[in-house]
Amino acid sequence: MDNTADIFAGVRVVELAQWVFVPVAGALLADWGADVVRVEHPDGDPYRSLATQGIGSDSGSGVNLSIALANRGKRSLALDVKQPGGLEILHKLLESADVFLTSLRPEALRRLGLDADQLREKYPSLVYARGNGFGVRGPDANQAGYDASAFFARGGVADALTPLDRDYPISQRGAMGDRNGGMALAFGIAGALLKRQRTGQGSVVDVSLLATAMWTLSSDLLTVLDGKSMPRPTDRTATPNPLTSVYRTADGRFIQLMMLQGDRYWADLCRVLEREDLVADPRFADLAARRANCAACLAELDAEFGRRSFEESKTLLGRIDAPWAPVQRVDELPEDPQVIANGYIGEVNDGDLHYRLPAVPVQYDEQPPTLRRAPEHGEHTETLLMELGYEWESIARFQAEGVIP
Repeated sequence: MDNTADIFAGVRVVELAQWVFVPVAGALLADWGADVVRVEHPDGDPYRSLATQGIGSDSGSGVNLSIALANRGKRSLALDVKQPGGLEILHKLLESADVFLTSLRPEALRRLGLDADQLREKYPSLVYARGNGFGVRGPDANQAGYDASAFFARGGVADALTPLDRDYPISQRGAMGDRNGGMALAFGIAGALLKRQRTGQGSVVDVSLLATAMWTLSSDLLTVLDGKSMPRPTDRTATPNPLTSVYRTADGRFIQLMMLQGDRYWADLCRVLEREDLVADPRFADLAARRANCAACLAELDAEFGRRSFEESKTLLGRIDAPWAPVQRVDELPEDPQVIANGYIGEVNDGDLHYRLPAVPVQYDEQPPTLRRAPEHGEHTETLLMELGYEWESIARFQAEGVIP
């Protein structure tokens, strides 16, 4: 059985983008059946070269997994759109396209004649989708925006996550904002396609890394918008509910409790920890009492988890119907039974090529998508040109002119 859903079957996406953020949106659409044509400069996406800096894991089969994750399931056209011949080919593609997906900055798009007003006038039903660092209006609309700068730094994420006792902000994990922004952009494109089905009109879809960071930090922003200062607790006893804290086990691992309805779970937690005496302790009788005696409650629970191993703690907590989770290492995730059962990691199998990638979080009809490999740089250039009606003589001319490699 082919698990690849056909949600976007028949939809053609022309992607003029590089790096991670916007290409990820194209990969998610390709996962669910869209024909995504990745237009890449003849010299290649600069993201490819980061492998020389140790960025981009090698699967052991010579595959750059970072490139594969952002470009799986697409077709690749190597094309210099700065040349007249390249623009001619791009417009032939756009004649049959449903979506134009780009990461180019507003000024670059304007110079190429590819800005939203120009393309929508020529192709009224086209969905024009762009991802950028800081939004398309304002003084910094044309500033280059990458994940670490636009999302993590300017978006407030680094500040929110950095402990007050650190001299420098914490470092970001790779492409966190890029991949979240890519999901938002794919969602926007899906909505615009639905609107077009109803009205026949295309839309302009915008997602920025700055806006993605602000959405991610909504809880913090709500505090600020309410006129309050941001709490930056460094003391565990500042929590209003000890049953939403993290506890260290005897072997140095951690358990996260998330029992927001503390009164509902307190007795069961005490019993499973073999501390029924705490149920009747007036210091911990209800949420208000546990809050007033937070330090004492934390100390009791610290002692109980501190004398049990990580595995023992998981076994005990598994006996009650309550929200909690082990604090897992990333290297444990591929073997997590829930990850395996739900297909959250997929496998690419293409001839002798085998590697695993995280799957798109969205599933249709309880099925993960069947992952397809990412194309080689320019792999489908000649095939796509022939599909557009070009003869071999024209293709050879384009090669001689440097429009295609």
